[in-house]
Amino acid sequence: MALVLAAGSDGHFLAITTVGGNVGLDLTTANALALREFLALDVPVIRGTSADAVDAAHVHGASGLGGALLPPAVRPADPGQAADFIVSSLRAAPGEITLVAVGPLTNLAHAVRLEPRIAEWARDLVVMGGTYGPGTEFNIRTDPAAAATVFGAGWTVTMVGLDITRTAQVTTSVLERMRGFGRLSEDLLLPAVQRYAPVTDTGGPALHDAMALAHVLDPGLLTLVPASVTVDPSGATLVDFEPGDRPNALVATALDVERFWDLLIAAFGRAAARVA
Repeated sequence: MALVLAAGSDGHFLAITTVGGNVGLDLTTANALALREFLALDVPVIRGTSADAVDAAHVHGASGLGGALLPPAVRPADPGQAADFIVSSLRAAPGEITLVAVGPLTNLAHAVRLEPRIAEWARDLVVMGGTYGPGTEFNIRTDPAAAATVFGAGWTVTMVGLDITRTAQVTTSVLERMRGFGRLSEDLLLPAVQRYAPVTDTGGPALHDAMALAHVLDPGLLTLVPASVTVDPSGATLVDFEPGDRPNALVATALDVERFWDLLIAAFGRAAARVA
């Protein structure tokens, strides 16, 4: 869903990097390649790495794309490795690139270890992950050591966690707005969403990853509060909203829900034209 939003926006997207997460690295890479061709995205796809073999296929289906069945990609992954690409890209354009992390933070942690100055070179880092309430979130829990490295790297992390992503769910009325986009609707949006979780009049799946990218495209969507965030070995994000003079994060605490859906549906309409 985040990549569909990318395809339907007028932002400049530099690349897609892959990481093991909801399914293994081979499948996440194959999915990124298939989506690149399906959505006619002319950007490199750079293979990354993965932490231990933890996945969420029980939620996202064996393929990682729910019920969506896209044609396999013809074009292979581009050469290189994700962490190296992140470092070289930020070095070449300091202050210009925003990183949007919508999976485990394994690649970013590798990049930080390779070159700690990327924390100074990135324009912003937006992470879909964590929670300021009780419990843990999958992306952080999958590689808590990487998350601890990233949050402690010296930049200000914009954290878009489950507390906020769950406030915008695909209800039956939202699902109706996703229909009518031809192959985009029939081959991707509807089967992916409906496999993810039941859709009812009052609730349904949340499009977590898309919200992180939506914030970059429309910074007015979220209310952000300075905080100090640390990550414990279990993957819990410990958020202190009274950080004194040492905040390392801006944590999303509220969302303009209707504005979010309007942004997504408009982008889906533009992305559908690319598919056609």
